[in-house]
Amino acid sequence: MSEPKKLYIKTYGCQMNVYDSERMSEALGGQGYVETQSPEDADMILLNTCHIREKAAEKVYSELGRFKGLKAEKPDLKIGVAGCVAQAEGEEIMRRQPLVDLVVGPQSYHRLPELEAKARAGEKALDTDFPEEDKFEKLKNRPKAKRGPTAFLTVQEGCDKFCAFCVVPYTRGAEVSRPADRILREAQDLVERGVREITLLGQNVNAYHGAGPDGDMTLAGLIWELNKIDGLERIRFTTSHPNDMTDDLIEAHGTCEKLMPYLHLPVQSGSDKILKRMNRSHTAESYLRLIERIREARPDILMSGDFIVGFPEETEEDFQATLDLVEQVRYGYAYSFKYSIRPGTPAAERPQVDPQEADDRLQRLQALITRHQREIQDAMVGRTVRVLFEKPGRLAGQMVGKSEYLHAVHVSGADLSAGDLRNVRITASGANSLAGEVL
Repeated sequence: MSEPKKLYIKTYGCQMNVYDSERMSEALGGQGYVETQSPEDADMILLNTCHIREKAAEKVYSELGRFKGLKAEKPDLKIGVAGCVAQAEGEEIMRRQPLVDLVVGPQSYHRLPELEAKARAGEKALDTDFPEEDKFEKLKNRPKAKRGPTAFLTVQEGCDKFCAFCVVPYTRGAEVSRPADRILREAQDLVERGVREITLLGQNVNAYHGAGPDGDMTLAGLIWELNKIDGLERIRFTTSHPNDMTDDLIEAHGTCEKLMPYLHLPVQSGSDKILKRMNRSHTAESYLRLIERIREARPDILMSGDFIVGFPEETEEDFQATLDLVEQVRYGYAYSFKYSIRPGTPAAERPQVDPQEADDRLQRLQALITRHQREIQDAMVGRTVRVLFEKPGRLAGQMVGKSEYLHAVHVSGADLSAGDLRNVRITASGANSLAGEVL
């Protein structure tokens, strides 16, 4: 038998890209590829890219430049670029980096086997279409290999919101939801292979409206169907938009046993002026009232959020409104970034905030978020939580997992395996994790 070909995938960005990379690996597995952790060992290198962060495309070109020597040593090595930078840059990638053999957008990766064959034949392979066929149905069934206790499952892609700072509608396309029966089949398959917690993914996941047996199903309806799967213990979802937090989804947080008390709900700014300029279609007040309703349904829920500081035309008064909102919500986690220009988006053409001022605001916001995060984490000491253990820790005899609130928890000296779900009393709070003892 011939040696299997080796595939090295480097994944950038969001959890959806992690899921996509898994499916790309599976698609190429049918062509005889097995994954390797080293680009030096690879017969194909695939960069699955993200276009959200600053200078994303330039970072990809820089990464590609590092492979020039490897390509010279191994002329048969094939190099591909996938994901959102591939969608945005297209043929330009091959023009700027001739060593690239294959470029595929996030909606076309089910065509990887044909593109790989084309590249192997010595042709340049490019596919950045938005095909009509369902890529998930075109992929082979997922292999039955044993899985870890947690998994991502994409249920919705694309976005119709057109926030002024965001490239997702241009790289991922319009909102599309997968039919409910296909999601449930994939979830059941994951559980049969050892998964106990599933995180539902979408660029705008709570806008999910996939076909169900009685018409379109909401995300809440899908969660209740997943709740029926024996062996599935936990359900999460990300990322949400405030305008799509429907009444039934809020109610599910209070009544669905398997839906975890954690919600990532980005607001981006506390200033109504900036929110309007961002085209967010909600106000600070409507967001705060929404948080109140969610906490009424599930008082112990841990909130997470996203913020952009230094957005074009943001004043110190606008920024102070963001700090005020953070003080009111008190996030257990939050992700904050300095605005960076995305060519082709409306905000790119507007007057920009001085970079030093934006840096200063970001540091002040992150200091406040970090203080709240630590206070919330410290308050867990003495409480009992349910921890799903995922892997060994850094120390001998240590196991690490996640609480229902998504806090990292480590215990030592207990007889535990990956996939165990146990009650743990929290005994100490560290910089980024909690320590506990199994009850």
